[in-house]
Amino acid sequence: MSTEAIGLPVDALGAYLYEKGLADGNAIDVSVLAGGQSNPTFRIDAGKNRHYVVRKKPPGALIASAHAIDREFRVMEALASTGVPVPRMLDYCEDVGLIGTPFYVMEFLQGRVFMDQGLPGMDNGERHAIYREMNRVIAALHSVDYKAIGLADYGKEGNYVGRQIARWTRQCKESTLPVSNAMHKLMEWLPAHLPVDDETTLVHGDYRLDNLIFHHTEARVIGVLDWELSTLGHPLADLSYQCMGWRIPHDLWRGIGGLDLAGLGIPSEEQYVQWYGDTTGRDAAGHWDFYIAYNLFRMAAILYGIAQRAADGNAAAVDAAETGRKADPLAELGWQAAQRYQLEG
Repeated sequence: MSTEAIGLPVDALGAYLYEKGLADGNAIDVSVLAGGQSNPTFRIDAGKNRHYVVRKKPPGALIASAHAIDREFRVMEALASTGVPVPRMLDYCEDVGLIGTPFYVMEFLQGRVFMDQGLPGMDNGERHAIYREMNRVIAALHSVDYKAIGLADYGKEGNYVGRQIARWTRQCKESTLPVSNAMHKLMEWLPAHLPVDDETTLVHGDYRLDNLIFHHTEARVIGVLDWELSTLGHPLADLSYQCMGWRIPHDLWRGIGGLDLAGLGIPSEEQYVQWYGDTTGRDAAGHWDFYIAYNLFRMAAILYGIAQRAADGNAAAVDAAETGRKADPLAELGWQAAQRYQLEG
């Protein structure tokens, strides 16, 4: 594939990797990896048993706090000493003159990535095991002593959800694109109903099935990817982000809502939350619909941002505009969860 086709100066990158001792020579093979609305990601083949991933910022004007690949590199490097599975980090380069933006290099993990949360083609036992493993890994993440691994300053402690609501509200208000009535309601309702419970752990920020790499044959996660939104935050906000999938219709976007979960061997939302609570000792069911409403709002805001980048001609993925159009129905689901929370309260 040509340099023009992939938007990457291959010769310069090859020379850099060779200089760093990561390539057999200056010549490398590069292919675009699927997925990733945000940061362009490439597979690099640089010789025998030298297979890497290069992840860089997108070109053009960017939102100041977005595309934080330096944070991705830092958190995965820190987690290498823990029980949370991450790829091995190999190099970080801040020189924008080399390939146009900062980038990092990590090992390429050979394994399975599942895009459909319904896990078609598996038997019930396999599906159950996959969901059990996802739950185990996020519980392990929220048990990491982030101070002990050098991440005490990785974010602010306390009021994570309140700060996130303010951040995504501000981004929506700065957008030149219209947002739905449900989104406007959530922007007003969420800060007025913040739960008083608070706790700080390391959070992934985008923990979901297709950001995990599983072993070729075992129901075992060998790598958690896409740490761009990671920070210090509330663990239940992180867990409920993944659990949005139970609320989102399967035919809308990445959801399992409406599927025969029992018939598929997939745990119910309640069971999944209970597993987490049993492992961590947290009352994961407390204020649950608030956290679901918050995450549907946050996801809608992220998708509005993707739509904005598409409108500005600055999106990494070719389907960015279509992805952005899913924001309105997600905001509506978020408002429904908010109304349920009020009824429960």
